[in-house]
Amino acid sequence: MVDAAQPVLPAWSGQLQSMLRDLFRSSGADGFGLEELWLAEILREVGRKYLAHEASEKDAVALFSTLHIEELVLARACAAGNERAWEAFLVRYREKLYGMARHIAREEAAGRELADSLYADLFGTTMRDGQRLSKLAFYTGRGSLEGWLRTVLAQQYIAQYRSRKRLVSLDEQEEDGTQFSASDPEPSLQPDPRLETAVDQALHTLAAEERFMLAAYYLDGRTLAEIATVLGVHASSISRRLDKIAAALRKKIHGELRHQGLDGRQADEVMQVDVRDLQVDIRAGLAQARQLKSFPDQKARAQTSQGPE
Repeated sequence: MVDAAQPVLPAWSGQLQSMLRDLFRSSGADGFGLEELWLAEILREVGRKYLAHEASEKDAVALFSTLHIEELVLARACAAGNERAWEAFLVRYREKLYGMARHIAREEAAGRELADSLYADLFGTTMRDGQRLSKLAFYTGRGSLEGWLRTVLAQQYIAQYRSRKRLVSLDEQEEDGTQFSASDPEPSLQPDPRLETAVDQALHTLAAEERFMLAAYYLDGRTLAEIATVLGVHASSISRRLDKIAAALRKKIHGELRHQGLDGRQADEVMQVDVRDLQVDIRAGLAQARQLKSFPDQKARAQTSQGPE
């Protein structure tokens, strides 16, 4: 049974089949002993994540043409345990990882510890159902692999910091006569301010009903069925519309970054950030939808239909 919320990808035929052959030749997959069918499955996975429901062949071609295909193949081959791919990864990224880790941790030993801890997650030391679990399996090729690795390192650093803070026993410190002061602030890895500006501007371009749907689903935790009841449509329609709104919002943010002077790849890298690190008040950005929060009050539906487009 096909999930209505999942995009229905076009068959590998015509222009898409030709593109697949070209991507396979340029990706370096053959050098790792991989086949065209393997790459097709990777691309299908990426398509299911980023394409709208019932995407056309043109949509799929447009998406796949923007991917960092060589880096995507390298990362996914490493995740699959391909030794030749892993050797190539180490040659290309080992020193870069240590450099990025030192920059994030701001200290040589801590940086090396951070990079080493990430290697375990990248290689996949944990097993499930006989398969290694590698973080590289989550790389989709939308931005550069180096930019993605930098983001993962930053997130790992924050996670380790929080973990160490939790492990400190307050009782032990009190017994030692520690005088407690205000807690140390967590390390801050500030996103590019241009991204925050772009996100803020993109949120304010949304129509009233779009703001309502995003606020209800992502901020208020309402179900698709609840939102559908208010708007008088089927729940599957809400799922598809949320996907389209999210895709359109990403496109607007990307376009605004380009308008600010970044090229396509730079914009992709800037957008690869944990949204929790953004200093943008998402609730304020969707503020005009807050009045529509009442469920299942039919007045909300009337307010929505009268909102500005």
